[in-house]
Amino acid sequence: MGIVKSKLLRRGAWRTLESGWNAQFWVSFFAPKNAKIKIRYGAGWPLGWDSQNQTLDDNVIKWLKVTNSSLAYARIQVYVPVDMSITYTYFSAPFDGILFNSI
Repeated sequence: MGIVKSKLLRRGAWRTLESGWNAQFWVSFFAPKNAKIKIRYGAGWPLGWDSQNQTLDDNVIKWLKVTNSSLAYARIQVYVPVDMSITYTYFSAPFDGILFNSI
């Protein structure tokens, strides 16, 4: 079962919600509309890289999946156009992926 979390985010930069080193977890988002989500791997700029870039639309649940196949440090990050709260669901390993694969 997932853990529902909410955080107040300030606009203007990518904000880290969850992170892990050689970790495995899934995060689902639904709203707020126009918020951008991604996974940031590595130590940061200029050595890091982004993956799974998506924009929330209030219509479809969006998933980010971090697997332990990478030894890099992984961060779930969000960018919001204005200060706002964001609610998401965190699924830690082991997670069978049934929900992830059915979407």
